[in-house]
Amino acid sequence: MLSKNTVKFIKSLHQKKFRNEENQFFVEGEKSVLEVLNSDFLVKLLVVTKPFQDLHFETLQKYKGELIEVTQNLLESLGQYQSNDSAIAVVEMKPNSWFDLPKGELAIALDEVRDPGNLGTIIRIADWYGISHLVFSPQTAEFYNPKVIQASMGSFTRVKFFYEDLSTVFDRWKVPVYGAFLEGENLHTFEKPIPGVILMGNESKGISPELEKKVTQKVTIPGFGQAESLNVAIATAILCDNFKRMITS
Repeated sequence: MLSKNTVKFIKSLHQKKFRNEENQFFVEGEKSVLEVLNSDFLVKLLVVTKPFQDLHFETLQKYKGELIEVTQNLLESLGQYQSNDSAIAVVEMKPNSWFDLPKGELAIALDEVRDPGNLGTIIRIADWYGISHLVFSPQTAEFYNPKVIQASMGSFTRVKFFYEDLSTVFDRWKVPVYGAFLEGENLHTFEKPIPGVILMGNESKGISPELEKKVTQKVTIPGFGQAESLNVAIATAILCDNFKRMITS
């Protein structure tokens, strides 16, 4: 049975303040919960409906943490989904640990990308293109925000990330930095790049002047219509697609 204190605790994780205090976040929905159960994240608590428990009996047998069965109505009251007939997982955050970029790998860096939906979508895009190393400026949206987790559709379990001053990162990594700019070199005529970092800027301001100095090559996606700009997640997908194609060809 789910206690009032546990209900209060799970609901508190909707707020960044309490996520940081408890070093825990929540994941909801069948797909994402199954993804996190099969990942290297530590799941502390599972709240499930009976149909979910029956359907995924074998997977849940491997789970050693606390498991509580509830009704669908109670489950839906705990999370942010309007409809959730499966599960919610309470998960331990990973430490914000520095890593070096492996030789020959592409990475994505985000400079003040503040919208959680954009961040979650970019994580999913990175996973699609096999880009597993991400680095974020301190002002970028929080990785564990429920909207980020939802938008990533489970891809958050397959990427490595950390938050750090990007100037410091670029100085230490010593790899090419390809920045997305409206006045950059045409992506369609861009020569085969050396693997490095694809840098995306803030939704309204773009890449900051400080980081612009660190950019090795400015790149632009050519437009053929009248739109002023592209959404940052869509632009990231186009750049990833072209960079991956050019590097692997």
